[in-house]
Amino acid sequence: MDTSQPLFVTLPARPGREDVARLCAELAAAPPGEVVCEIGALTHPDLAAVDALARLRLAAGRRGHRIRFHGAGPELRALLLLTGLDGALGPL
Repeated sequence: MDTSQPLFVTLPARPGREDVARLCAELAAAPPGEVVCEIGALTHPDLAAVDALARLRLAAGRRGHRIRFHGAGPELRALLLLTGLDGALGPL
């Protein structure tokens, strides 16, 4: 895999345990590098979405990835700010 290009992953609108497990496995299989996680589908975010993002961030960090969340709407940005996960947010 070309590590000069970021790995792109997408979180569905209602991420379930299977979705998170699949994405974590994808991160585990990839060599360390930049990861861009598209989260624009999370239009009505809740604590389950925050939990999924936290798990992805932990999995990425364990494997040496730098993860960035892209496409967060205002509601999700506010939740991530409250939980301390806003550091992984990409630009608006």
